[in-house]
Amino acid sequence: MLKNQIKTLIRELPRYAEEEGDFYSVNRNSLINAICGRNAVEPDIAENTVMLCERLLDTLSVLNVDYLLKGEWCFASFPAQLMATSVLTAMSDAESRFFTPHFWNTRDIDNDRKEQQRDVLRWIEQARFQHHASQQAQPIRYCYVAWSIIKIDGKILFYQREDTKKHFDKTAGDYGLIGGRANQHDVPGVADKVELLKALQSPDSPLIKNALPETLKRELREEAGLVFDTHYKFELWRRLQPYQQVQGAAPNHALTEYYLDIFNIELTLDGYLFLQQRVNSDSRLTWFSLTDIERGETTDNKIPYIKALYDEFAGNHAALAAELSALPDSFVPSYLSDKEKYGITLPRNPEKPVMAGVLGKEKPLDLALTPRQLALILGLAAHLRGFEFEFASLEKNIGFHPHGWLEVDEHSPIRAELMELAAFLNGRDLVMENRRDRLFRLSIRPETVFFADELFSFRVAEDELENKESMVSILVSRQGFTTALGFVKDKIECFELTRGFVKRMKKLADGDFTIYDKDAVSIEENYKKGLHKDPKFKSLGLRNLIRQNGKDIRFVVPYICK
Repeated sequence: MLKNQIKTLIRELPRYAEEEGDFYSVNRNSLINAICGRNAVEPDIAENTVMLCERLLDTLSVLNVDYLLKGEWCFASFPAQLMATSVLTAMSDAESRFFTPHFWNTRDIDNDRKEQQRDVLRWIEQARFQHHASQQAQPIRYCYVAWSIIKIDGKILFYQREDTKKHFDKTAGDYGLIGGRANQHDVPGVADKVELLKALQSPDSPLIKNALPETLKRELREEAGLVFDTHYKFELWRRLQPYQQVQGAAPNHALTEYYLDIFNIELTLDGYLFLQQRVNSDSRLTWFSLTDIERGETTDNKIPYIKALYDEFAGNHAALAAELSALPDSFVPSYLSDKEKYGITLPRNPEKPVMAGVLGKEKPLDLALTPRQLALILGLAAHLRGFEFEFASLEKNIGFHPHGWLEVDEHSPIRAELMELAAFLNGRDLVMENRRDRLFRLSIRPETVFFADELFSFRVAEDELENKESMVSILVSRQGFTTALGFVKDKIECFELTRGFVKRMKKLADGDFTIYDKDAVSIEENYKKGLHKDPKFKSLGLRNLIRQNGKDIRFVVPYICK
């Protein structure tokens, strides 16, 4: 019956000339009367049909609004007439479809079909959103999203999204915070499928908002392999204001209202070490610096897709970066020995003692080490300081992690030795950690661990001292040395110092001076204010170049001038 009514309506439609612009209008009541007369239906039924079709055509903007206000149908143009006739004809014809019968199926379809579905939805929804008279179009899709902030060394971890084909928006970005959209499996204890799906597809649902922590756990496991409690804990950082956007992974594309909770992640040691390996093995995981986030792009053109966060800060990227900067890192390394103004100097051979104590007042530790124990300690200390090992020399079945951690496979022959060493050092100033007989490290603040003076030398070219330039290049080197973990490569750092100061240091290296010699004291003071504080110098592991020993002041490494 409805199809016949629409067929009648098509015959009674007003016309608009294809050329010259002639047209006429038809009164709404005449359309209702025509349907009543030709289909033998009550006026109320005919009026409902006309009003429904009128609303559809008005939504398509094919009817002239001025005429419609007077109760008349008049097309805006000949193409508008074609559009209206096409839609009404399809509605009245049992065999007409705008799409194939299975066009909107989503199971087992290829990416081309997904893109076709999205293109249609995007065009319709974008038009509806942009041309809403009050600029407040009603969303038809609702997403509840959990995002995570994993911050290490001032950088935030992002994940490359699956739906990266945003050919219609070159600035959308393809890297998001780890996390994602809630689904029905994240909501425990709701057996009623109707209730659950309605909640997921309704605005501002407390049921789904309360389930977002479960969404977070699932997404962290899926995208980064992290397991709650074992690898991390979390707390809510921000609940963003709902925001709307025509968006969605293909083909679920529509005007969507998003509800986002962002959680700050605190990693355990196991979680931190696991994540380091995961990032190294999964190219989809990448770090964005706070500068990248402020700029909205990395130096290699990776774009963060965090529009919701940018909108939350009213587009002020700098303010967002500042808020993220204020967040604590997700993992903060702590050491069992974290003393200030303290140092431990390791000898090259066990015949000499380990020196430890307040800087300048170090004393030998009562610690009799075997050659093998010292070799193990030197390896752990070198790794703690970030020294580079020769790859070919490394022990098998061990893994090097940040912050001095060494992971030892159960098949490694040094595992038992490290367990014994940790037990031997228990309660000593040379602090060592053993986690589950698998993870080992010297648990000492790295910058307080130093190596024997005889590993180092100071070198300057003789002709440099004789030229007239005010600055000269000097080299401080650390020679390679053998440890139980492998051979540590030698390291040379170059520094620019004034020619006069380099000559004064040579004078100190060639003679015997005491703390009563003003020139020697001045040289030491200048050294401590400059070269000694240089990060490159500190990274070498040398306690210092110039040292007081009782009343003596001496240059402690070879001064080579050739």
